[in-house]
Amino acid sequence: MKISVVGTGYVGLVTGTCFAETGITVTCVDIDAKKIKDLNNGKIPIYEPGLEPMLTRNKEKGRLLFSTSIKKSLEDTEVVFIAVGTPPDENGSADLQHVLSVAREIGIHMDHPLLIATKSTVPVGTAGKVQAAVQEELNKRKTNISFDIASNPEFLKEGDAIKDFLHPDRIVIGIESMKAEKVMKKLYKPFLLNNHPIYFMDIRSSEMTKYVANAMLATKISFMNEVANLCERVGADVNMVRRGIGSDSRIGNKFIYPGAGYGGSCFPKDVQALIRIAEENNYPLEVLKSVEHVNNLQKSVLVDKLSKYYNGNLKGKQIGIWGLSFKPKTDDMREAPALTIIEKLLEQGAKVKAYDPVAMDEARRRLGDSIEYATDQYDALVDADALLLVTEWSEFRIPNFKVIKKLLNKAVIFDGRNIYDPEEINELGFDYFGIGKNANIN
Repeated sequence: MKISVVGTGYVGLVTGTCFAETGITVTCVDIDAKKIKDLNNGKIPIYEPGLEPMLTRNKEKGRLLFSTSIKKSLEDTEVVFIAVGTPPDENGSADLQHVLSVAREIGIHMDHPLLIATKSTVPVGTAGKVQAAVQEELNKRKTNISFDIASNPEFLKEGDAIKDFLHPDRIVIGIESMKAEKVMKKLYKPFLLNNHPIYFMDIRSSEMTKYVANAMLATKISFMNEVANLCERVGADVNMVRRGIGSDSRIGNKFIYPGAGYGGSCFPKDVQALIRIAEENNYPLEVLKSVEHVNNLQKSVLVDKLSKYYNGNLKGKQIGIWGLSFKPKTDDMREAPALTIIEKLLEQGAKVKAYDPVAMDEARRRLGDSIEYATDQYDALVDADALLLVTEWSEFRIPNFKVIKKLLNKAVIFDGRNIYDPEEINELGFDYFGIGKNANIN
């Protein structure tokens, strides 16, 4: 079987590589010639554990190809996935220009029946727009070639994307014909054999499922962040509360960890898009509006705590930051809480020296020379007036606290992910501030 994946961003590259791993011949297409050249030379544009060796292996076996030509990629192809970006527009809605541009390109070049599947996260009704765009180009050519449309949203977690793709909780596929269902069953046969659940449904429902899944997870995060802030005020410990509610099977223990807010390429964008979809249909989603508002406020919590600690005066203070990516095991800094934290620190006259295990290059691209970049986690703390833990990378979990205490001007830690034991930190002579705990236990 041969397929094409248009778009070599996070979703497209993981999708193409993982399908190749199942024995399918995959051509990944992108208009960025430099990116394709780099991929052909084995250079990967994103950091994702396990992706590089899998990509190299399948490229060497001839199952994974990279091209800038959609026309060439369509030769003998049964399925073409559209996996290009859908960035938020000025009003928060998903920008479909790249998706529809690819659809038109397919319509211009296709010369045999195809199944065209959207992998990008798109609003309800996008598949119909893709279908219309393809058909319009076929009409211009006065060519009658049959094609089917499907929606196959991704549910990949950055940092665990390979595992999520090859061992999914579920596979959601929206179809409108038995032919499309037959082709997708053929494509996903290895997953069917391994008993991974596949849910076929109408296309609009599949498009909606992706947004609702991310919105629900974002809601759990914002809810727990609000609970954490209340816990501080009433003298409760949010970690105890979390354990108490997480044991309830109706709630579960995932996505109920309080912190410095969510970020990344999915939750912020998809929450905004779903809010916009609801407004366009005259049904405002008040809960999701609150989710977004709470998250925006939460990104400032660490700076607020720090400012209060220094009596509202951060001018000239040197702040060491551990963690810049929006979550561990990725270099993605899109909507990362660290960006908001750094912006607010600089606004208040503080100086920042930061370290992240993999996101340093991305940080330099985004922040330029506005901050100082440490060579390692301890270098970030030399003569610093506080440590702010923003991203819970594994290497930050059991640091050398004696070294930290010697390096800091003031022994104070602001733990934005609650990875440290307050009592242990207190016994070592630090002032400690977490999220959702009685502020300072000294």
